[in-house]
Amino acid sequence: MNNLLQIISTSVVQAFHELRANKLRTFLSLLGITIGIFCIISVLTVLDSLKNNIQKEMATLGSDVLYVGRWPWMDDGGEYKWWEYWRRPGMSPKEVKAIERQVPDAATVTLCLTKRGMTLKYRDMELSNMSGYAVLSFFDKVQNIEMEQGRYLSTAEIEGGTNSVVLGYAVYRNMFPGNIDALGKKVGFLGRKYNVIGVMKQSGQNMAGFDFDNSVVFSYYAAAATLDLQSLNYDPIMAVKAASGKNLEEVKYEVEGVLRRVRKVKPGQPNNFAINQLSQVSERLESVFGTIDIVGWVIGFFSLLVGAFGIANIMFVTVKERTKIIGLKKAIGARRKSILLEFLLEAVVLSLLGGLIGIIIVVLLSLILTRVFEFDVVLSLANFMVGVAVSVFVGILAGLIPALAASRLDPVVAIRSN
Repeated sequence: MNNLLQIISTSVVQAFHELRANKLRTFLSLLGITIGIFCIISVLTVLDSLKNNIQKEMATLGSDVLYVGRWPWMDDGGEYKWWEYWRRPGMSPKEVKAIERQVPDAATVTLCLTKRGMTLKYRDMELSNMSGYAVLSFFDKVQNIEMEQGRYLSTAEIEGGTNSVVLGYAVYRNMFPGNIDALGKKVGFLGRKYNVIGVMKQSGQNMAGFDFDNSVVFSYYAAAATLDLQSLNYDPIMAVKAASGKNLEEVKYEVEGVLRRVRKVKPGQPNNFAINQLSQVSERLESVFGTIDIVGWVIGFFSLLVGAFGIANIMFVTVKERTKIIGLKKAIGARRKSILLEFLLEAVVLSLLGGLIGIIIVVLLSLILTRVFEFDVVLSLANFMVGVAVSVFVGILAGLIPALAASRLDPVVAIRSN
């Protein structure tokens, strides 16, 4: 045991001595290992972070919500028939009421019409290219809208089509600079004046496509008074939230049956609506992540291959420089396996050093992403262990042949060598 520890300590010292003695050569040789480990660990870290952020967002939005409208989010493996989807009739309050009455497993049903490219006005201030969400009751329950100031729309305000509006965080900051109180102010859009009753918390764009920061939320019936909602230019989306403990697939089947009856779709005919859910997006992203993962490993493999050749080159040069010392060690009784282990460990230490540099770079970039771009990065111990294991494997692979060559040297010939 003591002999093994001595060999290990000697190998580590020799590895660092090699690093100091030939800085440029060692740096260029370790660069491949560093880049390879960086590619692998960075790809694994980014994918884990993306998956973690998606899972958080799905938990916030709810994985138990169906989004029903004209357009399917994903194709069925064939051509995306947009010309057919565009001609479909849009969702309406009539269908919302039918779902509420006939689908007992649906906890919440609501409707949202998105009006893009709106211009908002307040006195001399004007904001263009804003979005408006014209909604029915309970929309805030499906999308978990949180308020920064004031309150959300009441059921009476929504059903009565009153001129009340809730502003997005970015809309409020741009339209009322200097933290001016917006509550009670009149904001103009779609040819009417709306009374500001609340400001939503900053949230960013979510997986369902809603960007509440750069939008306003108001009554669907208020929009119906100024817009032709039967036009194909508008696509109201119905959101159906399953009751607690209910199977979403069963709710989806019930919703499909009710809509087919309401819309008088004959048996054998395809649906003239699309039922979407967030799991479709996450499944598609999983396949994309799998491809990115493979690409990362392929790039990492070739970088590691270059690094392995570099370390093997260092070890062959090291064996040649220490030929006499190897001969003397064998002459005084050193075994072949001791010589083999010594050079093998030295190669592993060099490779591990390159791998650790790659891991440190990943950690530093993760901190930058988290602080500067506000992207939550998941630093996984498992991924770091993968990096260490790959480094050790590459070191063994690169150092095996030079170590075998050193262990097989004839002591007499080695001592006489120049």
